Amino acid sequence: MDEKTFTILAQFEERANKTVSHLQEVFSGIRTGRASPALVDHLRVEAYGKHSQLAHLAHIQVPEPRQLVIKPFDATILKAIEKAILTSDLGLNPSVEGKAIRLTLPPLSQEQRKKLSAKVKELGEQSRVALRNERRDANKAVEQVFGAHQITEDHFEEAKETIQDHLKEAEKRIDDLVAKKTNEIMTE
Repeated sequence: MDEKTFTILAQFEERANKTVSHLQEVFSGIRTGRASPALVDHLRVEAYGKHSQLAHLAHIQVPEPRQLVIKPFDATILKAIEKAILTSDLGLNPSVEGKAIRLTLPPLSQEQRKKLSAKVKELGEQSRVALRNERRDANKAVEQVFGAHQITEDHFEEAKETIQDHLKEAEKRIDDLVAKKTNEIMTE
């Protein structure tokens, strides 16, 4: 296989891995029955004149399975953190206790679990669509190289098969992530 085709395949694989990693990151912020620091890590807090991730501004602990305690490094931003939690789509009510914020996660109702599971499946499908778009782009690039007579027909077919194999592998990883997250939501 020539260098151009190899570069196209490497770029496709890198983009596929980024799509799966992004989905994994998004899933970490979706609530299950258990408390997890990842639930609030990504929250954007307006502090010091700019928006920063909560994880960069505070220490997040899980003292009990359904509780989070957020201790800001600087107590002056306590109100800003509380505001960020209230305006988020988490549906949690923060309780300010001295220099910390306590979040108690109420148990999820069956209806909430179903909604969250549907959201997880929808996000998984969006990631699959993104992967298919990446495959289309990679196939077009390989076709251009083939059309310019820079690779043989055998290498062209091999490259398309390799792209399809990478796609199937990435889709399987997405399916596994969706199944795992759905199971967490429905059982915890």
